[in-house]
Amino acid sequence: MRVALYARYSSDNQRDASIADQLRLCRLLADREAWSVIREYSDHAISGATLLRPGFQSLMRDALRHDFDIVLAESLDRFSRDQEDTAGLFKRLTFVGVRIVTLAEGEVGHLHVGFKGTMNALFLKDLADKTRRGLRGRIEAGKSGGGLCYGYRVTRSLNGSTLTTGEREIEHAEATIVQRILREFVSGTSPKEIARRLNREGVPGPFGSKWSPSTIHGHHARGTGILNNELYVGRLVWNRLRYIKNPDTGRRVSRPNPRSEWVTGRRSGPALRGR
Repeated sequence: MRVALYARYSSDNQRDASIADQLRLCRLLADREAWSVIREYSDHAISGATLLRPGFQSLMRDALRHDFDIVLAESLDRFSRDQEDTAGLFKRLTFVGVRIVTLAEGEVGHLHVGFKGTMNALFLKDLADKTRRGLRGRIEAGKSGGGLCYGYRVTRSLNGSTLTTGEREIEHAEATIVQRILREFVSGTSPKEIARRLNREGVPGPFGSKWSPSTIHGHHARGTGILNNELYVGRLVWNRLRYIKNPDTGRRVSRPNPRSEWVTGRRSGPALRGR
């Protein structure tokens, strides 16, 4: 029997060694069964909530060509934690005669797909709820809820044996640019012209990208863009938006939340106000 191995780890298991461990255990089973391992696929630090993973996509292309007879992984959730995706994977591989075998479940059948898919869907929802609860607590404590803001850096400090994260410090070079943008806008310069000037001068934008007018003016109702970011006046606003995965593309899209669901706090430390 020709067998392909698949391994994955994501943000809930941040160890590169995990890939090697999964593949090693799969090879041991293949040896015991006298299967011939002809290919190995892996995805590093990529969530199982999406199928848009290079290793997984390569696996599926080769499987649909029937390059091997069996796909072997540590468990069914290594392929996907999405119930619909798991069912689709099983349906497509079954159609071309490729078996799915895992160390945890053995040979995967319809019952595994149904029960494990439901369990994984509940796991993702529980993980999302716990993450949001933790983020809300950080915001109410005046700390960063995740993500970077132009003009600030997120710091870590060691207090005895306790690692404290989420404090912000002003990034002075970027802060100067933010103050300049605010001054020029107040004086009547359009976001388009401000972006043009910054790019002409070679000033890097957020994450090193070029400046665009939308980076500056953003969206008022969504609180995006330099001009609408209330963090610059010392106010933290969280949960303006919720993010939903597009089932066709796997990409997250944002949707505005009602104002009643916003969480507002005051950041600790100085605000970055224009002068």
